[in-house]
Parts: sequence; C-alpha cells; structure tokens
Amino acid sequence: MAAWQGAEPGAQERPEPLGAEEGGDERTARSSEPETERSPRDRSGLRLVPTQGRAAEPATAPAEVWPGSWQPLGARFHIGPDGRPGTNFALWAAGAEAVELCLFDDAGQETRYPLTEETFQTWHGHLPGVLPGQRYGYRVHGRWDPWTGARWNPAKLLLDPYARAVDGAFVLHDAAYGHVRGWPEQDVADTVRDNRDSAEYVPKGVVVHDEDDWSDDRRPKTPWADTVLYELHVKGFTQQLPGVPEPLRGTYAGLAHPAAIEHLTRLGVTAVELLPVHQFADEEHLQRRGLRNYWGYNTIAFFAPHGGYSSSGTLGQQVTEFKLMVRALHAAGIEVILDVVYNHTAEAAEGGPTLSLRGIDNAGYYRLQPHNRRAYADYTGCGNTLDTNQPQVLRLVTDSLRYWVNEMGVDGFRFDLAAALARSPYEVSMLAPFLSAVSQDPLLSRVKLIAEPWDIGLGGYQVGGFPPLWTEWNDRYRDTVRDFWRGATPDVRELGDRLAGSSDLYRQGGRRPYASVNFITAHDGFTLRDLVSYNVKHNEDNGEDNRDGSNDNHAWNCGAEGETDSAQVNVLRRRQLRNLAATLLLSTGVPMLVAGDEMGRTQGGNNNGYCQDNPVGWVDWSLREDPRWRSLFELTARLIRLRREHPVLRQRAFFSGRPVHPGGLRDLTWFNARGWEMTESDWYAPGATLGMFLSGKEMSERDPVGRELSDDSFLLILHAHHRPIRFTLPGAPWAESYETVVDTALEDQATAPGTRRPAGVAITVPGRTLLLLRARESTAAPG
Repeated sequence: MAAWQGAEPGAQERPEPLGAEEGGDERTARSSEPETERSPRDRSGLRLVPTQGRAAEPATAPAEVWPGSWQPLGARFHIGPDGRPGTNFALWAAGAEAVELCLFDDAGQETRYPLTEETFQTWHGHLPGVLPGQRYGYRVHGRWDPWTGARWNPAKLLLDPYARAVDGAFVLHDAAYGHVRGWPEQDVADTVRDNRDSAEYVPKGVVVHDEDDWSDDRRPKTPWADTVLYELHVKGFTQQLPGVPEPLRGTYAGLAHPAAIEHLTRLGVTAVELLPVHQFADEEHLQRRGLRNYWGYNTIAFFAPHGGYSSSGTLGQQVTEFKLMVRALHAAGIEVILDVVYNHTAEAAEGGPTLSLRGIDNAGYYRLQPHNRRAYADYTGCGNTLDTNQPQVLRLVTDSLRYWVNEMGVDGFRFDLAAALARSPYEVSMLAPFLSAVSQDPLLSRVKLIAEPWDIGLGGYQVGGFPPLWTEWNDRYRDTVRDFWRGATPDVRELGDRLAGSSDLYRQGGRRPYASVNFITAHDGFTLRDLVSYNVKHNEDNGEDNRDGSNDNHAWNCGAEGETDSAQVNVLRRRQLRNLAATLLLSTGVPMLVAGDEMGRTQGGNNNGYCQDNPVGWVDWSLREDPRWRSLFELTARLIRLRREHPVLRQRAFFSGRPVHPGGLRDLTWFNARGWEMTESDWYAPGATLGMFLSGKEMSERDPVGRELSDDSFLLILHAHHRPIRFTLPGAPWAESYETVVDTALEDQATAPGTRRPAGVAITVPGRTLLLLRARESTAAPG
C-alpha cells in the first residue's frame, strides 16, 4: 500500500493536478477517479484521503452550549450566569464556516461541541461544569484551497492560540499534517488534503484558573544602566546543578531552588534572560534523527509555559510552578526576561504540520507571498512569518506580552528576529504597527524591551535602528571585541566606539548608552572558552554534516584546535578569557553573560547546540570547583561588583568628550602608549593598544534628589599584541598615581592586585593583557 493512500490497495487512483474547474480560476489537485463512497470530496471538489482503520466519529455532545462571550479570547474559567462554575471558550477564526470545541477525558476520549455563536469573527460558547485541568482543542471547517491560502481541515485538531497551558506534544506522524505528505507528486503534495484524524499526535490546550494577584511580589525594577544580563536555559542551567534535588533538575522549580539562586547572587547578575519558555515543538527533521529542539525557538503556544520544564505536571501545574520561580527570583533581586519568538511558529513552511494557526485561518495569521498565496513569505529562515500587520495577529502578540507581565510576573522580553515584527508589509519600518503598539501601551512601554535587530530578509539588518524604549543586541560590539583580542583589527577606531557605548549607533533619537546590549557570546555560536579554543565549528553531532551553524566566528584557538595538553596554550587561553570577560564588564552599555561562560563551559566546538539536549548543551558545574577555572569566576564576580559600586563604569548618558564643569577634566580621554592624548592620526594608525581614562569627577548624572554624582576615576589599558609594550601612565592633571585593580596577566583573581604606581612613568604591559587602574587624583588644574 502506498503511504499516501490511507486505504486498502486499489481503493483509489492517484489524482493529477489539473486546471481550474469550469467557471473558476483556482488551480486544484483533482482526481480522474469517478465519485464513489471511497473517494470523498470537500466543498471545493478536492479529493480527501480517507483514513485506514479510522475509528468512528465521536458523537456530538447532547449537552447545551450557552452563548457565552466573544471576549476575552481563549478558555476562561469563571462563574457562569447560573452561579455555577464553567468555562467560556472564544476563538477568532474569520473565514471559518463552522467551529467545533473538542473536550478530552483522561482516557483520551473526545467529545465535540459545535460553537454556533459568532460575534465579530469570533466563535464562542460557555460550557457549565468545565473546570480547570480540562484538555481541549478545536476543529475548524472551511474551504480547502491552498492556491488562495485557504487550508481549513476539520480532521485536524487545533491548539487554541490563547491556551494558557498545554498538555502533550507534536508527535511525528502523517496524520498531523493537513496535506498528504507522501503524495507521489511532491511539488503539489501540500495541495492535497489529508482526512485522517490528528488528535492522537498533537498537543492540547488545558483550561487553567488565573487567580494570582501578585500582591506579595516585589519586582526589582533595576534601572537599565545598572543591569547585568545573564542568558540561561532553564533545563541546561539546572540539569546538573549540585544541591538541586533530582526531581527538580531541568525545571522551573529547579531554577527557583536556593542552590540556583545562590550562584546567581554570588555572581552578582541582576536579570536572567531565559531562552524560550513558551510551549514549543520539535521539528520533523530532529524527530527523524532522534534529537530534540533544545533551545526552544519553535513556538506553538504564546501564552503557555513549556510543559517540559515542569516538575509538577502539565495540566495547569506548569503555570503555578513558573509563577513560583519568578517570585523566588524577584525575592533575590533578580529580574526575569523572556526570550520570545513571535516572528514564526512551529508549523513551518507549507509542507509543515497543521497544529494551530494554519488550520484556524492560514491567510489571517501568516505572511503569504503576494503572487503565490500557496507559499509563505519567509523572513525568519524557519518556513513562515507571522503577519503582525494583521489586527488579529497584532492583538495575539500584544495580549500575550501583557499576559506574561500581568499574570506571570515577568519584567521584560528579548524579541527573536525583531526586524521581522517590524515589516510593514515588506520593508522594515520603525513605524510598523507592532512597534507603534508597544510604544504607546501603558504596560508594555514600561518593561525591558530588547531587540535582536535583524532578520534574514532584504534590509533586515537594523542594528542601531530601533526607536527609543528599545535596547538592542549589538553584534558590532561582539565582532569588534573578538577581533581586537585575536589581533584582527587594523586599528583601534571601532574598539573606541564600542567601549564608550556605541554612540555612533545609538545616540540619535534621544537614546542612551544602555540601548546597547554588549555581548561577546550568546546561546548561538561558540561559548567563551570555545571561542579561544577553536578556529572552526565542530557540529557533527547535530547530524547535518557540519553544514549548520555560522562559519564566521571571529575566533582564534591560540595555537591548537580543541582541547590540548600544551601548558603554554592553556595559559594563553585562560588569559584571553579574562581579557574578554573584563572588556565586556568594563564597557559602557548593558553587559550580557551566558550561563557557564564565567567558569569555562565548553560545547566541544559546537557553535549551534540547538538540538543538544545532553551534557553538550548543559552547564558543567564541576568547572566551578576546578582550580583552572575558579579564577575566571572570581574575576567575573569581582568585575560585576566593581560595576555596581562605581557609576563611572555604567554611564547613563553618552560621553561628551568635554569637561562637565568649567576648568575640569574631560569626562572621557583617550591615550596612546606614550601617555599622550590620542590624535586623529593615532586612531588610524595600525595598533593594538588603547588607553581609556574615565573621570569620576566629571559625570553629568545626578542622584534621585538632584545631587551631582561623583566617583573614582579609572584608566583602562587594553593591549592585544603578543609582545609586551611600555605604556606611560598619564600624569597631571589626570592623576598623581595609579593603583592596579585588575590585571588579566595574573592567574589569581580572587582579590585586586593593589600595586601602586606613580603617574608619568612607563610601565611594562605584558602581551595580551588588560589593566584597570584606579587614579589617585592630582589637585592641579588642567593646562
């Protein structure tokens, strides 16, 4: 039997794609087979593939469905008009011809309830007696005409886009697809509708009761300039963490455990940026290879915390567990930022599964190609792109964001491929509906908003282009710092811009230095240790013949590829790690660390660990006690503490390069190795050494009651050449002497070196070394 038949041999012939029916102009995949009981057709005349061994259709439930309300959308448990508890169901499905609500009991038996009320394109009804924990889905009837973007198929159970909890997962099976995947003519396979029931292979929504008013929670509300971000994976961070009980590892409860919070507070970070925790699905190609989507950038439900990270259950318990995690982090003074994926969904391209939006209203939710409505406009590289120009999609996204702030307690969001959300309709525009909606929203405009400011489409690279209120991942900072320390920059011009807050990118429009999220590593790409241990990626374990992942890593292995027994190479690598960490935490802007980088985590050269849900992708906590890596953790924690104690290291306004007070020093002065102020020719001259003097007495900031802030002054020296250099310490009026605070040439980083040096003398800076010196002031006025 052919896989596409779904029936006994000989039951049906292969249809041929033909032209339009008489009187029509829509191309359809049709059969030359005569009409029989064994080859049913839908309303448009397209043949449906029957199910082999299909169970009898569930009977329509005799229970009464009350009209209910068209808003709010989703399943909302409440007290009904008769005083009894029940649940109101509301689904926006503009082009649908009919909608059935499907409830599932503990044994998986399905009962269907037609929703006959439709208001403003929303199908709705109230069912008395439906309580929290009830699993449900929808079947939506309508035209099957992929050539015009219509992909309704009532054989497919659909997940409510507003489901607040999800039970089950997408299981790879042909029945989970709205079309016949095995159709012999693959170029039109997605146009032939599959009539098999998908309920057994797809996730289901769960009714929950949101009754938490958060009155006992205190949000940290850390100002942007004081923020230190820490990107982590809920499972990867806790899966091997000592002190966390085995049943809680890899879960929200594990991240809320004192052992996890103790590490975060000891390190000193102010916010965790969680890799996606919206309910997500494993892609087909990963399931076929026995792998899983580990990172989670494949969302299928924008309101539901991912059930796989719950230790307590998936019938609503995951919602409570997530809230308790947020409370625990807040109590420790740590904000919770979610990495969110609103640019695409797990339904992938036209050949992907039908799990939710595709079957509810394909053309209403997704961007379709203007001259080929059968295909998606893909600005994400994931097969589809949500159309936030559509009012209902914009509402879905903003409702979801408000829900996570109001009901789940989060403090902000990092938007994956944010440029895709700003297309209106094709070009990226900072006046796009999504950006405009967020900027005027009284709730969302007050939380932390971080853009990944690019997508894969034409004109999608928008670093520096987002409006006020937004901060951005600054990949120019990443590449510049990587290149400087590996000796690949021709001069120090761009390094100066990046150290000082990237004013060339962010000054316009009233933005501040904290518009730049400075990072050297992130979840995608090399870990910090791998950045100095590998020249090229080693992604063979991903099963894609090492084709996946970026080839442009700006990495240097220090003389040997991968792990080595060479003491000389390993000493250099550890120094380079200290250089990179210190540069990041002493730069103006918002630093972002990646979990495990502070103690030398490695992925063995894999720079695309999206499917490595195993020790490759998890934090190895044995490194924290390893003498070779303990000093990196100690240095990182000490640098974060320095930032917190010294406002001059976390500027709220861009440097002016001028004195703040008459007769004072400039707020920022650049020096060459001779101890002279940098000239125009110095900036363009080949070199790998730069001095940066930050004047703590020349700060334009004031405290909350209007008093001028004052701080110590610091001289930062960065020297990336392999040979030592003589560097003359600037004398009066900048300082009388200097005290060493950080010296990355030293292995022991538990305490500051404390070495005192007079100003005006030349010191030897070892090759590939960063020094941070505290200036002891001169009282003389500048010349």
